[in-house]
Amino acid sequence: MSLFKQLWIAIAAVMLLAFGMSAVLSVLSARDYLQAQLQTKNRDNANMLALSLTQMEKDPVTVELQVASQFDAGYYDYIRVVSPKGEVITERVFSGSTADAAPAWFVSLIPIKAEPGQALIQDGWKQYGTVRMASQTSYVYKSLWDGTLDLLVGFLVGIVVLGVLGRLALQVITKPLNDVVKQADAISDRHFLTIAEPRTPELKSVAVAMNSMVSRLKAMFAEEAARLESLRQKVNRDTVTGLSSRDYFLSHLREALTGDQFAATGSLVMVRLADLNNLNAKLGRKEADALLKSCATVLYNSGTGRVGQRAGRMKGTEFAIVCPSIENPADAAADIHQRLMSEWAPQWMQAEPNLFHVGAVGYMRDQPLGELLTQADEALARATAQDANTWFALPRTDGRISRTPDQWRQLIGDALAANRFEIVSFPVVKGPGLELLHVETSMRMRLPDGSLMSAGEFMPQAEQLQLLDNIDVAVVKVVLQTLPQMVGDVAVNLSAQSLGEAGAREQIVRELHASGAAARRILIEVPEYGVFRQFDAFRELARTLKGMGVKVGIEYFGQRFTEGEKLASLGLDYIKVHPSYVRGIGANTGNQDFLQGLCKAAQGLGIQVIALGVEREDDLPLLKQLGFDGATGPGIKRTV
Repeated sequence: MSLFKQLWIAIAAVMLLAFGMSAVLSVLSARDYLQAQLQTKNRDNANMLALSLTQMEKDPVTVELQVASQFDAGYYDYIRVVSPKGEVITERVFSGSTADAAPAWFVSLIPIKAEPGQALIQDGWKQYGTVRMASQTSYVYKSLWDGTLDLLVGFLVGIVVLGVLGRLALQVITKPLNDVVKQADAISDRHFLTIAEPRTPELKSVAVAMNSMVSRLKAMFAEEAARLESLRQKVNRDTVTGLSSRDYFLSHLREALTGDQFAATGSLVMVRLADLNNLNAKLGRKEADALLKSCATVLYNSGTGRVGQRAGRMKGTEFAIVCPSIENPADAAADIHQRLMSEWAPQWMQAEPNLFHVGAVGYMRDQPLGELLTQADEALARATAQDANTWFALPRTDGRISRTPDQWRQLIGDALAANRFEIVSFPVVKGPGLELLHVETSMRMRLPDGSLMSAGEFMPQAEQLQLLDNIDVAVVKVVLQTLPQMVGDVAVNLSAQSLGEAGAREQIVRELHASGAAARRILIEVPEYGVFRQFDAFRELARTLKGMGVKVGIEYFGQRFTEGEKLASLGLDYIKVHPSYVRGIGANTGNQDFLQGLCKAAQGLGIQVIALGVEREDDLPLLKQLGFDGATGPGIKRTV
């Protein structure tokens, strides 16, 4: 029972007790007063009647007329004149009903015992008789009953007024308590929030303690995040240029070739600078390092606004850039060449006129990495054979159909209209025993000819055409329709575009809400870049979904760790770590240290950590040892 209800019950109990005691004391006091007045009336009227009878003739008719006159003038139960021998000379007794004066239970509960009045009647020096009279108690009971009813009405009116005022007062008084309760609920839901300190000393001490705890947790997580980011940079970044190291870049390239996150086709660009020894001889080591770093900055910035585009240092003066969003390698090569010529080369061409060459090649999903790198080396060699500072791109030979934006719009629009989106499922397992945690889904679009197109093939085009929000809504509907036939909980991936569209968010929430209890089997996850691109929208959506029992997570986590402290306010249920950290984990001790720290920090906030891109089941024992709660990837053989 809430404290608010307990306070109201306590107030009601106190008021009822106060009213009860007040009513009892009031009624009893009134009864004693009225009883005393009634007894005085009996005595005085008996004396007056006796005096009157003493002074007149004592014939029976006269006596009877006098008694009748007195009886008719007041409310009496009886008036009786008795001789000294005990014989009744005359008598009048009330024969009507007094049932309407007060309820019988009230009469029996509060008895009134007024002594009858009695006085002697003289006849000269002799005693003629005795007059006895008793007044009716009905009007006393009626007076008591009416007074009790008035008291009850007054009490009820007071209850209503006090209830309104009490509610307003309790709202003011308990608001700080409600804030403390909300903060406690938020902390239990992994939302680490601070609140204003209330004025009430008792609540203030609680709020100060909880705010202090939240601040310490945030500081600890921020400190751990900074340490992990430093470790990540050390393990996966080139120390001179700050770009991805060769191993880390190749891991990301493998993800572009085999994963479902990016388009099925893209481009790989290679950049080779002049001989490093020659540069060191001409410029000196310090200046040569500055040249490499400034070139790397241009290559790094080329990926701004392009999801998945990443630059890495392969060796010495050789760099590579994977461009998942650029299908034509000539466009990718020309873009990198233009950036280098405008933003970097002018500063260094006096020292070395022949600064660089650019080669590019297209790739397609599931292409062998070795084959792709060989083709990239060939393109770079052919560029080097040309004039200074030139580029060359090998033409695509995969025979893929190239569609115009209008054709893509028509194709995707028809699929949406005909509801031709389907899902495929992959297991997310726990430990070497392959216990199922949940099922991860990926969408497919069925083409008019009946073939299926993977998400990576049409999602980049859908993003450019601003259609991702419609696709996400369609996929949520498909998942909810097929949920009864699926095993366990089901994860659905939303795009950053859907986060930015309030209408799409609202429709997704409506669909989940309409599904009732089934929504608790749904997990909603968003890629990390989308979370930090639309952070406020994601936080609002996460709170709404968690209120419905839907779990929320981040996919492809680990690329924006410098902003990881924001996670403390999201109440996440899980994160899925980017495959580039997981692939080849057995041979990468640096990434092992980084991932172990990441698991420890996330689990300190109550967040599950799941490894993406696991290529071998043999890696599962090591991942469990590092602290991972689950894993998924092509190496997981469990069926769903």
